[in-house]
Amino acid sequence: MKLNHVNLPVRDVETARDFFTKYFGLVTVQEVGKNFLAILQDDTGLVLNLSHFDKNSTAEVEYHKDFHIGFFVETREEVDRIYQLISADGIGDEAPERKEGRYGFYIAAPGGFVVEVACMEWPKMATPKE
Repeated sequence: MKLNHVNLPVRDVETARDFFTKYFGLVTVQEVGKNFLAILQDDTGLVLNLSHFDKNSTAEVEYHKDFHIGFFVETREEVDRIYQLISADGIGDEAPERKEGRYGFYIAAPGGFVVEVACMEWPKMATPKE
């Protein structure tokens, strides 16, 4: 079994779509209606739906303070590259740092949720003695 998609409700589908395509390389596969649904896909096949199904609502979606989505990359250099791209546009405010077995940062995304970008730096496992 494999997770294949996530739906994130947002008030402004276009702005959220542009955020994910510009900074995280997701590709827009399909759009339905104006500010209704954008279907994005990453290079591993995961689908991210950005939706605004309640056309009568202009309120931001309220996510739990601990809710976030994460992008794991292979190296610190990749974390730093993405952070530089985001911060060059005046969005990033907390520089990457090492904590809790990873090197990365969090950023507030359009839509009211948080995105994590990190590379994992788990401690090396000791090799059992023979």
